[in-house]
Amino acid sequence: MTKIHRQGAVGALLDEYERAILDLQKIIEGISDQQLTTILDTETTDLNCKSIQTILSHVVHSAYGYATSIDRLKGQNSIRPGKLFHTTVKEYTQGLTDSFVFTANIFKNIKDSELEQFDNSKKIMTGWGQIYDLEQMTEHAIVHILRHRRQIEKFIIALEERK
Repeated sequence: MTKIHRQGAVGALLDEYERAILDLQKIIEGISDQQLTTILDTETTDLNCKSIQTILSHVVHSAYGYATSIDRLKGQNSIRPGKLFHTTVKEYTQGLTDSFVFTANIFKNIKDSELEQFDNSKKIMTGWGQIYDLEQMTEHAIVHILRHRRQIEKFIIALEERK
């Protein structure tokens, strides 16, 4: 299959975002539904990081959050879907795909020249207190997936050790 590369800086960000999602989907494809819901971190106080299920719910929900924040900055009124806890990897695979399609649709109306901003009034105030332009928010979204992919890889090792 020939990879089609999107054009420009927006295209590069979307290509890398899609790649991060595809890599995560490959990592989770071999996880059983039982393994998905197994609590692997009993010490953490972060409810998003107790099992592969909670991590994936957080990742999908966050993807929609980043996209709706970008859309609202552009003057739209998109609504972030609620957080869902699925019981199958197949449902998470679809959720990841759907969140990317949602994001890609929002970026149809964004020009390369709008990505980097120096005026804080043209930036997004995140829920955690950072101020990001569109490029920074998208880069954060990509790295968010990468960091949680790494966490899931470690959980998969822990599952193998339990056998």
